[in-house]
Order: sequence, then C-alpha cells, then structure tokens
Amino acid sequence: MSKDWSPRTQSVHAGTRRSQYGELSEAMFLTQGFKYDTPEQAEARFIESGPDEYIYGRYGNPTVAMFEERIATLEGTEDAFATASGMAAVSAALTSMLQAGDHVVSAKALFGSCLYILENILTRYGVEVTFVEGTDLDAWRAAVRDDTKAVFLETISNPTLEVIDLTAVSEIAHAKGALVVVDNVFATPVFSRAVDQGADVIIYSATKHIDGQGRVLGGVICSTREFIRKTAEPYLKHTGGALSPFNAWVLLKGLETMHLRVNAQADSALKIAEALDGHDKLTRTLYPHLNSHPQATVAKSQMDKGGTVIALDIKGGQEAAFRFLNALEIVTISNNLGDAKSIATHPTTTTHQRLTEDQRAALGITTGLIRLSVGLEDTDDLLRDITHALTAV
Repeated sequence: MSKDWSPRTQSVHAGTRRSQYGELSEAMFLTQGFKYDTPEQAEARFIESGPDEYIYGRYGNPTVAMFEERIATLEGTEDAFATASGMAAVSAALTSMLQAGDHVVSAKALFGSCLYILENILTRYGVEVTFVEGTDLDAWRAAVRDDTKAVFLETISNPTLEVIDLTAVSEIAHAKGALVVVDNVFATPVFSRAVDQGADVIIYSATKHIDGQGRVLGGVICSTREFIRKTAEPYLKHTGGALSPFNAWVLLKGLETMHLRVNAQADSALKIAEALDGHDKLTRTLYPHLNSHPQATVAKSQMDKGGTVIALDIKGGQEAAFRFLNALEIVTISNNLGDAKSIATHPTTTTHQRLTEDQRAALGITTGLIRLSVGLEDTDDLLRDITHALTAV
C-alpha cells in the first residue's frame, strides 16, 4: 500500500486480498471454520498464526481482516480489531486493559451505554472511575493521577456536541503514563486526526458513517499492534464479540463511498446549522463549526469540517419537541446517526432516558433537545422540512 495515496483512495483499495479467481469486489468468506491439511499444521497454527492463516471465525476471517486493515490504514494506526457492534468495541477496549484497583478518568458527557459501562460494569469489578467536565483542562489535571491507567472521552459528545481538546488531554494523560481511549464516532474517520492529537486507542461504531446506510451493526478498535494483538484480541477471542463476515463485507462497501457521503453530509449540516442559528423557536443551535459553538476554536483546529450532526434545543420542552418531530416529513424519527437518511432523535426519552433528570441537566440534555443527523437528501429540501416543522412548535 502506497503511503502517498490519499485517504479517499485508501478507503477503496487498502487491505484488499484476492483469491486465485482475481475477483474485483472483495470476497465474502461465510465460514466459521478453516481446514488444516495435517494435524501438524493445525498444531502450528494454534501456536502462532501467520497473517493469512485462520483458525475459527471468532478469532479472525479473511473478509473481516480486509476491513480491519482498511480502517487501520485510514485511521493511521498499526492495527485494528473489528467487533460485533460499536458498544462491543467500547466495552472490549476498556475491559481488556483494566482490572480491579485500576483508575480511569472519563469525561462525564457520554452516550448512555458508554456511561453504563463506566458507571455500572467497570466499577462492579473494582475499577475506580472519576468523571470530569470534559472541556475543563484543570479538572483533567486534578483528576489524572500517577496510578491512572486510562482516560476515556468522546471527542465530540453525544448528544450535546461538546468538543474536547484532545491534544491537551492527551498531554495530561501521557505525562502520567495513562492511555488515551476515545470514542471517535462523531468526528468520523473522514475528519479525524486523533492519532496526531495523541489518542492511543480509537473506537468507532461502524454502524454509523462507515456503513452509513442503515444496514448492519459493527464496531472497530484501532491502536498499536501490541495493544490490538496482546490486549484486545485475547479478550475478544474468548468473549466472542466477533464481527460477522457478511457485516464486514457490507462495511468494506461502505468505506468505498464514505468520503463522498460524509463530506456531503457535513456540508449540508453546516448550511442548515447556519440557517437555524438564532431561530426564534430555538434556545440554541449546536454545531461544532458554528462560530457560536462554545468550543468552535478547538473544533476547527481538530477537524476540517464539523461533522454530520446538529443539536437543536427547542423552546417549550418535550411537548414542543414532540410537535416538531411529528411535523417532520423528510427527516425520520429514529435513534441512529451517520445514515444516508436524515434522522431526528429525542435523547431525553430514548438514548439517554436511563439517566436521572439531574444527570441529564448536568450534561445539558434538556427536554427540548433534538439530535439531528443530517443525511444525503437535498440540503434545501431538508431546511424547508425543518423550518416548516418549527412552525408547529
């Protein structure tokens, strides 16, 4: 693979393995097991497998390996391990590296399931977790200790789009010897420069922008070869969070068009956010590259574009938010994001409903907040749909 190739080219060609038939589209190896010519070969493979030697679908698969190599090349990491879902990737990345007595510092603004893993699962097994205000660098400095094993954050938080200074947090963590683990979904593999900004372990829900068309679940952990093969892989092999070959094939196809899709979506999102900023039916319009965003300077330094998601805080709370949602015609009500179809989500009653009212208030998740994932529809059509729905408020 030529390192001179641009990410857009790598997203089409990186990691390709062809069989003796020379197929153009990547082959889908729908098999759970692999044949050995002799018992000696089986024994040798269980001791140490080569790069194109496979044992069992839970351990690895040629189609899955192509996806792993392609996304690692795009992200700029040495290696990657694909998982059954984005949350399987988050859970495995953290659980595989932590044990009782370890200390983790995390931003408090997190997706509900990420918060559950940190608050309920890791602590259940004796891991100490300290939560901080992610944008407060002094809070990170105060919380990260000499015995801190890892820090965890969403580079852009879900759903309030808080942007954390990844470079600064990485410097704080590395000074104490802690690994920086980031959920990078909202930054997308297209706009991410997380490796350059100090991230050690980068996690994606491939269900989002990588597939981008609402078809399959998937996740991936990107990191050094040592972390992937000596920490994440043994855990995932034995706990079973493997990505299916079919889903890996779909995700490979998604990567081929990801740059075109995500750039178009981000351009639409910026135009819509600029048009809605200051709207009299909204308390606030949040988008990382809006000048009115609290972390706009950091967002523009970390990402070439502001991503595909906007947060709209509708005046009048849940009742007004529901009237808005019910008046939409193009935008679909669902709880996914990064899809070709525009999607609106009411976090208070769906993705973040498990949180207490006080927890949501602390994170800025109001009853009027709508998370809007901008799709591939015509931008002007979307804007007319949204502004018309706002009249119902």
